[in-house]
Parts: sequence; structure tokens; C-alpha cells
Amino acid sequence: MDRSRRGKGSNSQSLRLLRIGENVRHAISLVITRGDIQDTELAGVSVTVSEVRVSSDFRNAAIFVMPLGGINSDVVIEALNRNAAYIRGEMNKKVHMKFSPQLNFKLDESFDEASHIEALLRDPRVAQDLAASDEPEAGAESVAEDQDD
Repeated sequence: MDRSRRGKGSNSQSLRLLRIGENVRHAISLVITRGDIQDTELAGVSVTVSEVRVSSDFRNAAIFVMPLGGINSDVVIEALNRNAAYIRGEMNKKVHMKFSPQLNFKLDESFDEASHIEALLRDPRVAQDLAASDEPEAGAESVAEDQDD
């Protein structure tokens, strides 16, 4: 087997996983926003579906979600996992796949990580370090002056 064909196949497989993950994400977002889920803990709650990671065998999918404002996130995750079978059935009506993945809802912590990094970058000590690294080194200036003479 040619190396280029092997590499191309693995790349197309990962692109396929990404494409299917995005289709699943879109379908699940529609199901959740429609409000058809009969659960009091999900009533009136706005949920963002930020990412879906589908396993390579398409049997499992991790759905990363965040309730608006991050309020009652544990309760919302539990309610979504309780209603995963219904959500999966509704998703199947929109995304036609040979195998329908088992859905596992998880809290998306990337928003918290981004906020933490942003807070670190606003820290005066970090700003001072960044400003110091932008200044040219003293040794580099003297070498440049010696070369001009």
C-alpha cells in the first residue's frame, strides 16, 4: 500500500468524524432549543452545545454543553443524560447514520479555561513580564553597535 494513500485515508477519516460530529451537534442543538424534552429541570433553560466528539466506531458521542450563565450546570447535565434516549431518537430523524451513537452529556469547561487565561493575561505581573520580553536585550544592542564601527 502506498504511503500517501495510507496518510490520506486517516486524514479523510478524521475529517469524516469532524463532519459527523458537527451534524450531530447541530441536530442535538435543535432538539434542545425546540423545548420538546419533557423534564422540569430543563424547562426554560438555555443550553449551548459547543462540541461533539464522536468515537472512531461511531458508537459513542461525548456532547459538551454549557447552560447559559453556567447556572445549575450539574442539574442540567444530569437531566440531559436522563433524557439521552429521547434526544438520540430525535437526532436520528435529522442525521441518518448506520449506527446511532450513545450520547453522553458533559460539562464544557473550555469557557472557564478561557476566562482563567484571560484573567492571567490581565494580571499586572504578567503584563510586566510581557513588556519586558518585548524590549531588546542589552547585549544585542552592543553587538549591533560594534558591527557599525
